[in-house]
Amino acid sequence: MLKNQRTKNREPIQYLLLNAEVLSPEPMGLCDVWVASGKVVGLRPAGQDRPSTVPALDLQGQKLVPGFIDQHIHLIGAGGKSGFSSMTPEIPLEDLVRCGTTTAVGLLGTDGSTRSIKSLYAKVKALEEEGMSAYMYTGYYGLEPTHITGNLQDDMIFIDKVLGCKVAIADIRSSYPTDLELLRLLRNVMVAGRIARKKGILHLHLGALKTSLDPLFRLVEEHEFPIEHISPTHVARSQTLFEHSIEFAKLGGMIDITTGASKYTEPWKAVVYALDQGVDLHKMTFSTDGYAGLDARDAGGNVIGTRPAPIEANREQAFLLHTQGGLPLSEALKLITLNPATNVGLPHKGRIAVGADADFVLLSDTLDIAQVYCKGMSMLAEADLPQPHSPRA
Repeated sequence: MLKNQRTKNREPIQYLLLNAEVLSPEPMGLCDVWVASGKVVGLRPAGQDRPSTVPALDLQGQKLVPGFIDQHIHLIGAGGKSGFSSMTPEIPLEDLVRCGTTTAVGLLGTDGSTRSIKSLYAKVKALEEEGMSAYMYTGYYGLEPTHITGNLQDDMIFIDKVLGCKVAIADIRSSYPTDLELLRLLRNVMVAGRIARKKGILHLHLGALKTSLDPLFRLVEEHEFPIEHISPTHVARSQTLFEHSIEFAKLGGMIDITTGASKYTEPWKAVVYALDQGVDLHKMTFSTDGYAGLDARDAGGNVIGTRPAPIEANREQAFLLHTQGGLPLSEALKLITLNPATNVGLPHKGRIAVGADADFVLLSDTLDIAQVYCKGMSMLAEADLPQPHSPRA
């Protein structure tokens, strides 16, 4: 059960988190973090002068890391490949916060008929009212319009929550877009982004067809389109696709590894392999594909129903990348904090720094989640907001 702090007209809060081992995600040692009105307004080594009138909580060396970002998640559900009964439900705020997700980017999947882009927008706004940060992509698998205003460019310009557009390629469920059609989508994303002061990305679902990333290489190499606006996901669906994705990352592109529905290898192992092949860690992200409709199977491997893709897989895989893959925790966390924030163009997210949103996850010594803060508000019932005390000298 979440701690209910989502009352209307609530006065802005300010407080100090003392003696936190801050991973920003870069290691910063023991720090005091000053939060006011949902932002980090002060960050300094622990023990320096502190305002005596500000409520404070001593974290006693616990790890404080940026809130986790899921940049590909089905907030209003997905599925439906086996009939209406196989559709997955909406994701409640409680489930997102329990796994440390403080920012979610929702999207539609194959289904642009029974799933409405306007319903997705309403869910995004609902999550915002409940306390966390939420955004969305317009569009879906196909090229047919599924926009709020009637077209992609207006959605991005006039709706603050729309960060870009989604479309599918290399999949039998896609609309088999041509290079020219993809270029026109990219042009609209880039131009709208410049007008609305957003980065603007075309988020591309990758299927299992042999065409793989070929269209994306042509967009960059033959048509000279800026690679930073192209965001392929599900890149570790197969070994062949992942090898192509590694080459895309080496060109400077960002590649997104799905954690909630991996088929080829464990996501953390894919990252280790890519690093061994010379890929820059900052060119990789994790996302869950949460609540996508997956086959539920019995012990014999027979399909017996549908299950939602897990939304806690980002955290699990990032921690495995640290505990099993040997990366420092600060580096492993970048795949679910700094890197996705960079990819979708949210400079106030994914880091602990003055001016950034106060989205934090407090970790125990065993890397369990002890508390989650969304825009400065503590979200879990197990802990309360800091209470005033006299800061230590």
